[in-house]
Amino acid sequence: MSLDQSGGTTTANPGAALSRGTRQLGLRLYNERLALTLIRKHGSLPKAEIARLTGLSAQTLSVIVRQLESDELLVRETPTRGRVGQPSVPFKLNPDGAFSIGLKVGRRSGDLMLLDLTGKARNAVHRPYDFPAPDKLLAFVGEGLKELLAGLSPTLRNRICGLGIAAPFELWNWEEETGVQHDIMAAWRGIDLTREIAKLCDWPIHFCNDATAACAAELLFGQGGTYRDYAYFYIGYFAGGGIVINGNLYQGRGGNAGALGSFPIPGEAPGSTQQLIRQASFHGLERFLAKAKHDPDMLWRNTTDWSGAEAELQRWIGPAAKALAIAAAGVCSVLECRAVVIDGAMPPAVRTRLAAATRQVLERLPLMGISPSISTRVRSAPRLACLGPRACRCSPIS
Repeated sequence: MSLDQSGGTTTANPGAALSRGTRQLGLRLYNERLALTLIRKHGSLPKAEIARLTGLSAQTLSVIVRQLESDELLVRETPTRGRVGQPSVPFKLNPDGAFSIGLKVGRRSGDLMLLDLTGKARNAVHRPYDFPAPDKLLAFVGEGLKELLAGLSPTLRNRICGLGIAAPFELWNWEEETGVQHDIMAAWRGIDLTREIAKLCDWPIHFCNDATAACAAELLFGQGGTYRDYAYFYIGYFAGGGIVINGNLYQGRGGNAGALGSFPIPGEAPGSTQQLIRQASFHGLERFLAKAKHDPDMLWRNTTDWSGAEAELQRWIGPAAKALAIAAAGVCSVLECRAVVIDGAMPPAVRTRLAAATRQVLERLPLMGISPSISTRVRSAPRLACLGPRACRCSPIS
């Protein structure tokens, strides 16, 4: 164990592209997505290699690649010469072939991000706040979308295939921990965020739990793809997580699988228990900062430098590492994970220290039958790929 969340023409109207794809047989669409996924994973591939990896005939693969190239989802690279026969022509994803927008709704900050087909962030808007009251969040989204797309040409805007929302389930919960006014928390109970966001744009809207979306991002764009099975801990205002089994994101019957923030750990009083979020979340660090007369908002304004909070970090990391180690051991005893990923919106140096401290605690736990070794992953914030239905042509197959 190491410790380290739509087919057709895109040149003019991606909506037409989605319609064409959904009317075709699922097998054709699946093969198109499979080819795109393999090219994404390898960077570039010639048709012969794609055919070998997929088991498709050369003729079938040629038709698929020709269509993807016509739709401007693929571009040709310089032919590879020096071998017997015709030069090999590698194909790679066209970054401008399709775009998606990610919205992260956090309890202390919001983010909008524009991603191209390769998963690269083209533009981002970050907004810290005290707590996302529904009206203020919707105002941020409306203003942020204009800012996000300001530099995108009309042609490229037409290639946006959807907007994915990454937000906590039941945002109104944990009122005591957040210290937010009851009326603001209660306002979220009657809000259908997906429907409200859909009023602000014309794209398909897809909702996903925030930590699950971060886990999907690690699987698709990070080192998570090198492991077949792993548990993912994401540390934000509250801790959350995700589960990957056999190389696929596992969300469970109700989408709550990997709710690692709710993992029970020993409480402060002898014989008591509490949830992981009480020890390994930034709301605890925020309270330490407030008691020390520091501005807690520094955590949300700057996720790259927390050097001004060294004493509070020292006080927070110890209990957080202990809680994470207990939860990691518990998860691995059930799932036999090859990796446990610790991630979060924090400076890389803090993440490294947290992982190292967790390793030290884990090594002192009774781990008969579990043989963990721990390292860390670096990612500053969750990213959203196209999180739409399986019929979406741009959704990678993992």
